[in-house]
Amino acid sequence: MVKRINIAPLVALRYRDYRLLWIGQMISVTGSQMQSATLNWHIYQLTHEPIYLGLLGLVRVIPIIIFSLVGGVVADAIDRKRLMVVTQSAMALCAAILALLTFNGTITVWLIFLLAALAASAVAFDLPARQALVPRLVERKHLPNALALFSTMFQFAAIVGPLPAGLFIAINKLGLAYAFNAVSFLAVIVGLLLMRTDTAPRPGEAQPVSLRAAVEGLHYVWQAPIIRYSMLLDFLATFFSSANQLLPVMVQSVLNVGPKWYALLYAAPSIGSLVAGIFMSLLGTIHRQGRILLSAVAVYGIATIVFGFSIWPLLSFLALAGTGAADTVSMILRNTIRQLTTPDQLRGRMTSVNMIFFMGGPQLGEFEAAGVAQLWGAPLSVVTGGIGCLFVTAWIAAKVPVLREYRGGPAGAG
Repeated sequence: MVKRINIAPLVALRYRDYRLLWIGQMISVTGSQMQSATLNWHIYQLTHEPIYLGLLGLVRVIPIIIFSLVGGVVADAIDRKRLMVVTQSAMALCAAILALLTFNGTITVWLIFLLAALAASAVAFDLPARQALVPRLVERKHLPNALALFSTMFQFAAIVGPLPAGLFIAINKLGLAYAFNAVSFLAVIVGLLLMRTDTAPRPGEAQPVSLRAAVEGLHYVWQAPIIRYSMLLDFLATFFSSANQLLPVMVQSVLNVGPKWYALLYAAPSIGSLVAGIFMSLLGTIHRQGRILLSAVAVYGIATIVFGFSIWPLLSFLALAGTGAADTVSMILRNTIRQLTTPDQLRGRMTSVNMIFFMGGPQLGEFEAAGVAQLWGAPLSVVTGGIGCLFVTAWIAAKVPVLREYRGGPAGAG
């Protein structure tokens, strides 16, 4: 059941510093999505082997696993705004090098993997800092709206980004996508430098960068069942149902369409996500959050199965849009629960633990999906992944009543 409350759908944008971050991230994420769509096509063009698309996911997730806990500790120990300036600059440098190597014709798949791993290392520090920063920029009562607007912004950028990527692919100017991405990071950096909010740890809350601080973050997540089980659900569902990485294979070998359809299909999950994000931003308090969360993940699996069976571009578009919509409903509910129930001094570390789950699941899943596709074909890989997602959702729904019956409230409440 949903209870409507009188909150303007754009209320979080009234906060100046949140607005600076939101606009900067919209420009930057547009560039990142443009690069991501181009990169997948580029790798398949260089190798013509699905397994290399899976390896891209693997080289991205390894740095996340290695550095995420450290990134969370650092985000809780130093000024989060300054940390983001450093991480955004590092990611901009990686994109600039990728553009330069592509322009001069010296790029190889292994250099792409190296630069992707370096950028992922920066993300391991950037994401905990960013997610811990947002609650400092708005009042607590407006945090759900701020998170929903952030999701909507990301999905809008993810729709816009792949469209010029399709153009650059069609005219064989892939380096332009990477160059635009490098420049787009300046929008976030400038926004951060213009912020007035004090984003340093509050007096008495700062934790030194230490193993003890990392263990404290792990302990917090473990002792909060609603957080722990939602992370596990996210990891397992996305591990089995990671279809997007195989899109270049599906487009060229199954659907038999070109770069324009590739760009549209790449943007399809984000179109569905944008619609769902707008809908969620207009709602007030959502009850029966656990059941809605589990239902959304089940829809995600079903839509993945439809995409795997599809031989028509339009049906594939609708199925991918369905995965995006379902994933956004699930993500907003998970993020709202975690941010509202986690103390400010632990938000960076909670996010870093969560990052292993929500980024590790799809990235490892992409490697698994590419391996299955290499052996038995992309459609079978996608379909079996969607079936696996449904089995995982049913298992957690049956075995974890604390998540199934969750209605809102303190972490761990059933």
